[in-house]
Amino acid sequence: MRPFLAATLLLLTYTIPAQAQQVNRLKSYLNSFIRDTADISRPQVLVYPTLGYSPETNTEIGLSGLLLYYHGRDTTNRLSEITARTFYTLENQYGAFLDHALYSNHNHWFLLGNIRYQSFPVSFYGVGISTSLSDEQTVSAQQLLIRERILRKVKGNFYAGINLDYNLTTDVGFSNPQPQPEPTRLYGQDGFQNLGIGLGLVLDTRHNVLNVRDGYFIELALINSTAALLSDYDFQYINVDTRYFETVRKNQVLAMQLVGQFSWGEVPFNQLPQIGGPFLMRGYYQGRFRDRHLLATQLEYRFLPLPIGFTDRLGAVAFASAGTVYSDISAVEFRHLKGAAGAGLRFLLFPKKDIFLRADYAITREGGGFYVYIGEAF
Repeated sequence: MRPFLAATLLLLTYTIPAQAQQVNRLKSYLNSFIRDTADISRPQVLVYPTLGYSPETNTEIGLSGLLLYYHGRDTTNRLSEITARTFYTLENQYGAFLDHALYSNHNHWFLLGNIRYQSFPVSFYGVGISTSLSDEQTVSAQQLLIRERILRKVKGNFYAGINLDYNLTTDVGFSNPQPQPEPTRLYGQDGFQNLGIGLGLVLDTRHNVLNVRDGYFIELALINSTAALLSDYDFQYINVDTRYFETVRKNQVLAMQLVGQFSWGEVPFNQLPQIGGPFLMRGYYQGRFRDRHLLATQLEYRFLPLPIGFTDRLGAVAFASAGTVYSDISAVEFRHLKGAAGAGLRFLLFPKKDIFLRADYAITREGGGFYVYIGEAF
């Protein structure tokens, strides 16, 4: 009995302090982002489980991470961010996303892009703005998508460089496959690989990509995908993205965005410009409407934070958007314009870095969608 008691006391001697140390580390970790006790120049890492819902995924569970830092811990540099997310949904979808916006010292280099792997079925409604919910069918596939913009400062806030887009889509299956003659044929129904290379031009005055209070962002991307570049299809597209932000009153921000996407050639079905999702035209299922060309705009008014007195960590937004897709570049029909509107709450996650967690609900004529993300939609 004595050896047993001695061993027990020895074990407690080591485990109780170890557990207390773990508890203290956990408290320190939580304080680092709940109270934001860290030095503003110090990199911050947040890893957390996620539980959410959106029209595309139904209920979703996963693990997410966020890294924020200033290059060289110099706060005169722009804030760099890396976000990572793994997920599994009740729609039997799973995958991993890695998004980044990285600035070098003195902001001379700007790397903007994402890597995404996902296995899905998703709903597919066909091509065109006149498709209806009754056209819905299911598409299953495996997709690896790599998009990278490598940009060098030319002068002031103007950047230029190259765009790289790689898309590998395999194991494609349509629940209701139908033969489609030209010009309505869907490219990519049997899977494909595409590598696109092009020119990227960016005018960017934002200091905090995740929550812009003043400034603007203008991007022009021209991408060419040909068989000479390991591509199964020949197509080209142009992307224009303009964003403007202004603080109109203390802690009140007006944000506006105008997007144009234009494509020609043998564009695969899942690379056609699309309306919907958590970032553009919230409330519509991602890819609800798709075609060769897209025009969309959204407007958002942000109260960051709300003037409610007992806390300065809660905010709110109201937003509205409108957009359309069409097949003929010279014949856009605004009578088919789709609209969405909604509101959301914000929680100030990192006060010193001005980073909010957003929860948005948007409604359309076809229903609504709820979204939870770190950082604003645009």
